[in-house]
Amino acid sequence: MTPGIVHLGVGAFHRAHMAVYVDDVLNTDPSWGIIGASLRRPDTRTALAPQDFLYTLAVRGASGTAFRVVGSLLDVLHAAMQRRELLAAMADPRIRIVSLTVTEKGYCHDPATGALDPIHPDIVNDLAHPDNPVSAPGMIVRALELRRAAGVPPFTVLCCDNLSENGQTTARIVTEFATLRDRGLADHIAADVAFPSAMVDRIVPATTDNDRKLVLDATALRDAWPIVTEPFSQWVIEDRFPAGRPPFEIVGAQVVSDVRPFELMKLRMLNGSHSTLAYLGYLAGYEFVNEAIADPALHALICGLMTDEVVSTLPTEIGNLDSYRDALLVRFANPALRHRTWQIAMDGSQKLPQRLLGTIRHRISQGRSFDRAALGVAAWMRYVTGVDELGQPIDVRDPLATSLRRISDSAAGAQQLVDGLLGVADVFGDDLPRNESFRNVLTAHVSSLIEKGALETVRQTVHRQI
Repeated sequence: MTPGIVHLGVGAFHRAHMAVYVDDVLNTDPSWGIIGASLRRPDTRTALAPQDFLYTLAVRGASGTAFRVVGSLLDVLHAAMQRRELLAAMADPRIRIVSLTVTEKGYCHDPATGALDPIHPDIVNDLAHPDNPVSAPGMIVRALELRRAAGVPPFTVLCCDNLSENGQTTARIVTEFATLRDRGLADHIAADVAFPSAMVDRIVPATTDNDRKLVLDATALRDAWPIVTEPFSQWVIEDRFPAGRPPFEIVGAQVVSDVRPFELMKLRMLNGSHSTLAYLGYLAGYEFVNEAIADPALHALICGLMTDEVVSTLPTEIGNLDSYRDALLVRFANPALRHRTWQIAMDGSQKLPQRLLGTIRHRISQGRSFDRAALGVAAWMRYVTGVDELGQPIDVRDPLATSLRRISDSAAGAQQLVDGLLGVADVFGDDLPRNESFRNVLTAHVSSLIEKGALETVRQTVHRQI
């Protein structure tokens, strides 16, 4: 095995996702080994170096746990202590892809605009010390500069973080940083470096000591840092790799010309259903997502939401979505994940516009029913009142929690609650509050949630659709 990829940000997600796809590819082409880099902490290198960077992947599903050893990592460098080695690896002609999972903070940008933050401390450092960068954009630009000076073609930059249109976002940030450094270098990056977008999905809980014991008992191998994950894994990648790429399509990834339809699919089918299930499930007294989806009424509602409301709003080029819907329902039911409804319910004011309101707007434009999606929104309205159906307090975690609670406390009944929350323009804009049909459906749902409770409201909503 020889290196073909440098990955910035070797965390649990990378080791459960991209590194596994690459591990499968190596059976066909061994020139795609990964040199990983930890940008902040040496923990991953410290744990994996004594075991030759091998680790156990434990895939935990409803029927049990399957174990495998992943061997796609050749090395893990600690950027703070091995920055010269890392830049040399990125400049190596054998490296054709530099990928990254550095979380949203690692891009040193303004999330609201997607633009580089020029006063971010790491960016200030990298502009002052371009040979000794500490940020991901700084490292990428410096490595591309070294390759250009040596006459080596540029690598492809592949973002694997959960950012919308992540390739375009990464390209903008890297190019803006390069412009502050060297206009000629920025022009070279804009013209010659590919930044394909990708959509990634897999749930990877933090590793616990119990997980380590599980691996030891099952495999007789002492693994300092195994990874536990779910059976579901998805990776959709735009096919723009001028320097070449592994044959990802033969190991389960989808290679497409445009990832945006698939991002929309994930937002509306997965995330929209997840939020709806979380709010209704929490109100119904279910602590975990798998418990909520096991309720026949909630299962029928979520299945109907995806099948009868969401699918019609998605681009037809995605193809038939029945298998994706069925995989999501199985995923929600996985008892090994133990996803709390309360946890999924966090930050609803930021999530609703993309997850549910886009579907509702589309259905309104089609002149079609949005009853189930509106129930998800109504459940959020009921949830942010901060008091559950037994009169117990709800710990509402949301950037707008204080103002939402103030609105709900001043509302006398469902109509005033709906009117008050629809006035939050950051969530609903100015179009939906003016739509009488949307307001009426919401008010009816909220009134039912208050008077009859979540489960009875769900049952009646499902019954209406039969």
